[in-house]
Amino acid sequence: MPEPMAKAVATVQIDNDRVRVTEWRFASGSHTGQHRHEYAYVVVPLTTGPLAIRSATGETISQLTAGAPYYRDAGAEHDVINRNSGEFAFIEIELKR
Repeated sequence: MPEPMAKAVATVQIDNDRVRVTEWRFASGSHTGQHRHEYAYVVVPLTTGPLAIRSATGETISQLTAGAPYYRDAGAEHDVINRNSGEFAFIEIELKR
């Protein structure tokens, strides 16, 4: 698949002093862009399948399962890429406190 061209669509659903909840929707070939997570966060996939994660150490593939959440500490730096032929989506919950 070619390098990602389009940006994934981020829709902030809740943003207060405790949490930020964002729905991420990735068209085929789209990506988040390189970013650093300033808060610890939980991702709840809405789709099952692989996503490519590009970081300073290279590219890896993460297998996600719809409804199976995972947690990451603050400080992660990466670009998330949908190399699938269809849309991919997840909910990201950033923990501000």
